[in-house]
Parts: sequence; structure tokens; C-alpha cells
Amino acid sequence: MKYLYLVNNIILLNMKNLFEGIICSESFVFLYGLSFWIIHTTNAQTRDKVIYGKVKDTDNEEIPGAIIILDKKYNTSSNFDGKYYLMLPSDIADGKHLIECSYVGYTTFTANIVLSFTTGFGSDGNKDSVRFDIVLNKDKSILDEVVVSAGKYEQNITDVTVSMEVLKPSLMENKNTTQLDQIMNQIPGVNVYDSQISIRGGSGFSYGAGSRVLMLVDEIPMISADANDIKWNYLPLETTEQVEVIKGSASALYGSSALNGVINLRTMYAKSQPYTHVTLFTGTYDAPRNLQYKWWKGTSQWQRGVNFAHGEKINNWDIVIGGHAFSDDGYRYLETEDRGRLNSNIRYNFEKIPGLSVGVNTNMMNTKGGLFFLWQNADSVYIPQGKDIQKYNNNRFNIDPFINYSFGYNNKMSIRTRYYITQNRNNKNQDATAELYYGELQYQKRRKNMSLTAGSLLMYQQVYSDSLYGRHTGKNIAGYIQFDGKFFDRLNVSFGARGEYYKIDTAYTRGYISDNIKDLPFQPVIRIGTNYQLLQYTFIRASYGQGYRFPSIAEKYVSTSVSALKIFPNNKLQPERGYSAELGIKQALKIGGWKGYADISVFYMEFRNMVEFVFNIYAPNGPTGFWLNDLPYAGFMSQNIGNAKIQGIEGTLMGTGNIGPVNVNIFSGYTYVDPLMMGYDPMKDTLGLPGVKTLKYRNRHLFKNDIQLDWKFISIGWSTRYQSFMENIDRRFIESIFKEYGLDLPVFYILPGLKEYREKEMAGGKKGNWIHDARIGFQISKSTKISYIVNNVFNEEYSSRPGDVRPPRQHFIQIQVKI
Repeated sequence: MKYLYLVNNIILLNMKNLFEGIICSESFVFLYGLSFWIIHTTNAQTRDKVIYGKVKDTDNEEIPGAIIILDKKYNTSSNFDGKYYLMLPSDIADGKHLIECSYVGYTTFTANIVLSFTTGFGSDGNKDSVRFDIVLNKDKSILDEVVVSAGKYEQNITDVTVSMEVLKPSLMENKNTTQLDQIMNQIPGVNVYDSQISIRGGSGFSYGAGSRVLMLVDEIPMISADANDIKWNYLPLETTEQVEVIKGSASALYGSSALNGVINLRTMYAKSQPYTHVTLFTGTYDAPRNLQYKWWKGTSQWQRGVNFAHGEKINNWDIVIGGHAFSDDGYRYLETEDRGRLNSNIRYNFEKIPGLSVGVNTNMMNTKGGLFFLWQNADSVYIPQGKDIQKYNNNRFNIDPFINYSFGYNNKMSIRTRYYITQNRNNKNQDATAELYYGELQYQKRRKNMSLTAGSLLMYQQVYSDSLYGRHTGKNIAGYIQFDGKFFDRLNVSFGARGEYYKIDTAYTRGYISDNIKDLPFQPVIRIGTNYQLLQYTFIRASYGQGYRFPSIAEKYVSTSVSALKIFPNNKLQPERGYSAELGIKQALKIGGWKGYADISVFYMEFRNMVEFVFNIYAPNGPTGFWLNDLPYAGFMSQNIGNAKIQGIEGTLMGTGNIGPVNVNIFSGYTYVDPLMMGYDPMKDTLGLPGVKTLKYRNRHLFKNDIQLDWKFISIGWSTRYQSFMENIDRRFIESIFKEYGLDLPVFYILPGLKEYREKEMAGGKKGNWIHDARIGFQISKSTKISYIVNNVFNEEYSSRPGDVRPPRQHFIQIQVKI
């Protein structure tokens, strides 16, 4: 075990040096003590005999995480290379024994084997060993969709206790997705409002600051340290294995910012055979349907790019490298973008220490261009206000060292770290540099029908922005535990709890349970869920989860202006709390070779101390009543506006497989939400439109559908998205900011023409927007596919939020090469 001691000491020493002076030393004593205890526990569990081998599938791919059990008593799991080592007591007898192996999405392997131990396994030659390799067959009776985000371990999606969606890279490739927020709009129940994501109406639009949905990359937060927002164009789509979306509060497992849900982007590792993927594309924007919006000369603006990824195993090394280059002329005046991104995943699997692997993942990007925010007028929606725009040159970088160690009877310890820096530079005196340091220690104990996960984490934030936020520091310390078990072969039960402490400068967490139990040193949150297999392919689930979100540095301290908007700081802003509850039923389907599932759920969410930006006159001593004096203080500020509830229903249909000679992929769903302000008083609640108690920036009805048909060498796809009319927005967007002063001049409108724009839509009977995309592809060789893609086929004019009209019709030619 001397190698493990060495690796453990090196990693923890480097982590301590990295965080020294940043995070309290007491927490590191805990981390070190726990890892030291686990290592010594491993030594105590060493046995004298062993069965070892590899677990693969019928395609010769190694299967990590498979559970191997001997005589229903001794068990272990396979590591990242599919290798397993089952330690046994020295007095175990030769002869016939029962061995079982199971993994999500595969039929359980069962066999009687005859053991005859011989000396010679291991470097010291003192352990008896028998090799037994296992091949698992895929379960063809049900859709084998494997997820990890619901419980931090592999589960079939039919077994999880919460609503989840899984996004495969094939759909992203087929739709020529250049950044993740574009394809998130195709997921049932999910909307992205100009980079602000909302799941089932849980969020509105907050001007780029704060997120109620937590973005993870490989289960580690990937949100900026200043605004706690998601940098969508930074996420490495070129090396994505799959994207998992949890709907509803998930703070018990993932902490602050998971108030409304979680997105976990899982990157790929090398497989048994080397692979190389390259995608090239180029495309144009059509003229908008309303030709007066067209500002460019000639026929079109262009967009072009390339993605590549290569993965390969070299001895004990797993190596993946990827890259992305993109250039966009833009469909809005002065709004261009050029970016380049490089990333890698590197892992080393120790041969002499079974179950131990160490590695480092990295990603880096530079992006520059112009940022559009508000239109000049409703008759020139693609022209920015003042015909001026923020010109930026931004850098992003993260590096993620990690260690994973599987030992004993299905024990696993993981140490994950991340350093993430964002540098924003622009010509509007809004420069900012933000650094995030993250370290997490996780222990997991697994058996065939049980998983216990516990961990602690430390996160530190540093923000340097004299002109935008000022200089601030933040600290997050948390501990969590989760139990998942399966009983009677039908009932899955999940329970998790977490304690969360957050501090920004002098503001810190004061935990709250009730009016009688408050001012705790940390915020406790819990989640509980059940999933019962009613019939062979019918699953009923119920879940309850609490959420908590501490305000971001940007929400508390931002002081700036964006186009005609002024934004003021609020250092008294308080955390949001809430919960979500759900009842759902999932029915697995099988039609010939097509497998899928239909799902229906009803959900309910409540939020306390909800944070939204509020327009007012923020003069130090209150409004003076004279517009010239009050003009410098008119703007938006983050405020705790009160309580809200959201309830609704959602139905989804997903599946893939052959129906006759055609392979059919379906990804479809409808969501209805009823988002309301609790205790609404039309005389006092005047932030939104008069008499409307619906929460701002929500769509009551959402419909999403994508279908792909593959026949021989031809593939055809069609995507549809519907969002109903946005019922409520800030009333200050449709009226003069000094209406109460009797001033109704155009110069005092934040969004000139918006009121008439919305009235015209309603008068025309427009109840929402239907957006359609189409594609056709030809597999011209085993490795090469060429596609023609059209986005917004009918050239619909639509907006994600006021003042942000989305692109007209686009045409793309795409070439994919996969070797």
C-alpha cells in the first residue's frame, strides 16, 4: 500500500497548498483524517485469496461499476477499466461456487464456477488467485438509459425517484449545436431566456446574474465565481458523453444554486478502440420575414466552425483531447463572435494498486465579439440601442485534478478538485476576473441493492472588479449523505441530507427550519423519494426535495448600466429557500425493435424570499418627486420580493429502435405550468403588468418534439418547439420610467415600441410561437456523413425575452467524419 500512501499524501498536500489561507484548516484535518481512515480500513480488509478478471459487454467494451458477488456473501465492483478483484478469506474451499454480476442496462450474469486456487498472483507472490472474465448481455426488454446524477451512481432511468431527461450527443450533432443552451431549449419543460435557464417555470429572466439551476461538468459545479451564471459557449460539447437534467430541487446532493434543478454534462473517456470525430460546418442567415429588420448588405451573414475529439488507451493511460473553433458574423448589428476552445481528459490506472486511478481534466477558451442586449426600437429589432454595443475579449480556463480509489467490498473514495477562472474584458469599463477553487472528498459504499454516499466539500471564490462589483471573497463548506436502497426487488427508496454554509464577505448563512428553529450555523436541506415497480414495465415514483440558494456576488454588489438599464447593488439581499414535490408514473414501451417510455408527472414548487430584479427610484433618501433629481437613481436592483408557487403537469415520450426497416428516435414532451405570486395584492404588487399575478418571464405552455428516421444511408429529422405568449413582464418595459411624474416621452422608455409590439401580437391572435427545424443527412461512407440543416424553417419572428428577437431562418451544410 506504500504507493497509495504516497499518492494520498501528494494530492492532499497539493490541495492544502492550493487552498492554504483560503479555507479553514479544520476542514482539511477532517478531509485528511477521513482519507487516512479509509486507507487503513482497506488494509484491515485485505484477504488471502482473490478472484479477478474483466467485465465486458458483447461489443468488447469494458464495463466500470459492475457488481460482482460470490455465494451471495462476498462482493466487489469493477474499476474504470472493467477490472475487478474480489478478495476472499483464506479458508474458502476449492470447488463449486455461485458467481453473479449485474450492471444497469444489462441482464444479470449467473454461473456456477469451480475454484481451484494456485499461488502466484500479485507482486509478492503470496496470494492465491483465480481469473474469471465476465461478458454481460444488454437487456433488450427495456430501454437501457443509464444515469448517474440522481444518486451519484449508475442507475437505470426507470429506477430513479425524480424526473430526469437524458440528452445524447447524437442529437446535438444532428442539429449542429454550437453551444449547449441551444439544445436545452429542445428538452421538455426547459427554457433558456437569453442565457438564463428555467426548468418548469422555476426561473425567469434576471439580467445574467444568479442561476437557480446548477451546471455541473463531471459532477463538479461549472458556474462563474462572480455572477454564478453558466458560460454556455465554454462547455465542451465536442467531448460530451451525455447530458443529464434533474427537474426540481436537488440541493441535498448538490448544494446552493440547485434550487430549481441540475444539469450534469458528463465528458467521455477513452474506449477499448481508438476513435476520432471531426465535424465541419458552414451556414448562412436568411433575411428576416420583416425586411425592414435587415441591416446587412448583400445576401447573408455567415457562420462557420469545426469540432474535433480523439480518444485512445495507451497502456495504463486513458487520453481524450478535443477542440472547437467557431466564427459568427451575426444577424444583429455589430454582434459578432469568434471563439476557440481546447480540452483534454487524462487518466492513469495503476496496475499494481487495483482500483486506483488519478487524472486531470482541463478546458480553456478565448472568445471575442460584440454583446447585444436591447433593441433600438420595435421597428429595428436587430439594431442595438444607440447603435453601440459592448465589445468583449474573454478568457476561460479550468483544471480538475482527481483521484478515485475502489477497494475492499465495494468501497470507493474520490477526491475531486477544480480551479476555474473567468476573465472578462470589454470597452464599457466592466472588466472582471473571478476565480473558483473547489475540493470535494466523497466516500461510497455499494452493494447489489444498496448505495451509501457521503462527502464534504470546500469552495472558495475571489472576485476582482473595481469597476463592476468591487473586490469580494466567498466561501462554501458543506457535508452531505445519501442512501439509496432497493427492497423486495420492486421498491427503490432514496434519502439524502445536507448541511450548507455560505459566506460572502461578512454576510453568512443563518440556517432556517421554522420560525422557532432559525439562526442555525448552517442551512439543512433534505430530499426523499420512492420508486415502485407496479407491473413488469410500470414504475410509480414520488419525491420531495428542499432547495437553498445563497445570492451571488453579482446580485449583491453589481453597479453598472446595460444599454438604457441601470443596475444598483443590494448588500442586504437574503438567500432563497424552497422545495419541490412530484408524483409520476413511467411506462416502458416496446414495439418490435423500438424501445422507449411514456412518462406523466404532476409537480408543485414553492419559493421563499424569492429574488428578482426590481425597478424603482433608489435615491439614498427616497424619491424627491422631481424627475431630474431622480433620474440618476432610476434602475433595477435585486430584491427579495416574497413567496411564489408553481404547479403543473408534464408528459414525455422518449424512445429509440427499429420499426420495420426504419430506425426511429423520438424525444417529445408537453409541460403546463401555473406560476403564481403567493398573497398577490394588485395595489402593492406593481412590479409586473397591472392585475397579472403570474410570475414574470414564464410561458404557461411548452411543447417540444424531435423525431429522427434512419433508413439505410438516409436520415431525416424534424424538431418542433412551442412556447405560449409570455403573460407577464416588467411593466417598466412598456411604459415610461417616469409615468407617475406625468412624463410619457419616448426618451424615458427602456424598450421603445415594446408596448405596441406586444399589442400587435395579441391583436393578431398570436398565442405563442411555433418554431420548426429540419435536417436530412446522407451516410456516404462508413465513416463520413454529410447533412443539410435548416433552423427556423418558416422564418418565424419570436423572442426569448423582451427586446431579444431570435435569429431568422438559417441554412447549414455539415460534414461529420468518425473513425
